[in-house]
Amino acid sequence: MKIEDAIKSNDMPLGRKTIINLLYTANAIQDKTVEILKPFDLSPQQFNVLRILRGQKGKPANLFTIQERMISKMSNTTRLVDKLITKGLVNRITCEENRRKVEITITRKGLELLATIDEPVEAQNESIIKSLSSEEIKQLNTILEKIRD
Repeated sequence: MKIEDAIKSNDMPLGRKTIINLLYTANAIQDKTVEILKPFDLSPQQFNVLRILRGQKGKPANLFTIQERMISKMSNTTRLVDKLITKGLVNRITCEENRRKVEITITRKGLELLATIDEPVEAQNESIIKSLSSEEIKQLNTILEKIRD
C-alpha cells in the first residue's frame, strides 16, 4: 500500500513522506506484535525484557543493562520488571552487601513462555518481509542503520 493512500495525502515533501512511511510501518508491525502477545498477557516492552534476559544465557542483568538494550528507550524498566516478577517470569535478587545492587534473571516459566511465543513471532517476521529478496532485506537494514546514525 502506498503511504499516500493510507494517509489520504498526495502532496508532501519527500523527506516528510519518508518519515511518515517509517512511522506508519513501525506502527503496523507493532500492532501485529501486540496481537500476537495479547493472549499471553504481555506487552511488546515486557516481551523485549524477557528476550534480553534470555540473551543473558543464565547470567543476571541489572536494570541499566536491560534499559540500555531496550528497543523503546522510553520504557519504565523498573515497572516492566515489577510486572514480570508478579507474573513469575523473572526474579529480582538484591545484593545483601549493597542494597542498591539489583540483579534480574529470567525464570523457567519465562523461558517456557518465550519458547511458546517464538514461533508465531518468527512467522510474523517472515510474513512481513516475504515480498523482499535477500538483497533487498540487506539493503533495507543498511538504510535503516544509516538513518539511526
